[in-house]
Amino acid sequence: MNLPNKLTIARAFAVPFYVVFMIVTDIPLNYLWALIIFIAASVTDMIDGKIARKRGLVTNLGKFLDPLADKILVSSALICMVELKWTYSFLVIIIIAREFMVSALRLAAAGGEEHTVIAAGPWGKVKTAVTMASISVITAMHIFTENIVVLGENFPVVAISDVLMVLSTLLTIISGIFYVAGYWMVLTEEK
Repeated sequence: MNLPNKLTIARAFAVPFYVVFMIVTDIPLNYLWALIIFIAASVTDMIDGKIARKRGLVTNLGKFLDPLADKILVSSALICMVELKWTYSFLVIIIIAREFMVSALRLAAAGGEEHTVIAAGPWGKVKTAVTMASISVITAMHIFTENIVVLGENFPVVAISDVLMVLSTLLTIISGIFYVAGYWMVLTEEK
């Protein structure tokens, strides 16, 4: 297994540790540890792709695993945020529903006669980057308002969180539309 695929798998394996730090509030500085894990995992998303392209290590396995690891990481983070009441469940449902839809399309393409492996497109990459950045900013705001109190009581954490999550949701919808439109032939292919 090549280095980019190992980084992708490491991103997926980081998720349980992230979830524990997000949910178990008895751990000192739990949100800070969760944020560190989340940012490190998010950075591997950028690094694995760059290494794969630069060294000619792009594989079908990597094209499949990379977006899957992203979905596991982001979905876990969003579910934790709903549990903590940091965001609205209906936004997270929309985002996760799109992820299931795109995964189903990928599976249909891979299982078709052509065995097409669909890599993440530019809209999907933008959506992932914005969503990961939003999750990081929202977590950081909670760290600084709840634990360190640098931002102060009147800092609009909820308003900023809502704007970031709505932006992430809109990009999720847009990227989903482009994804389905771009691969409609796979969906309508007669067997």
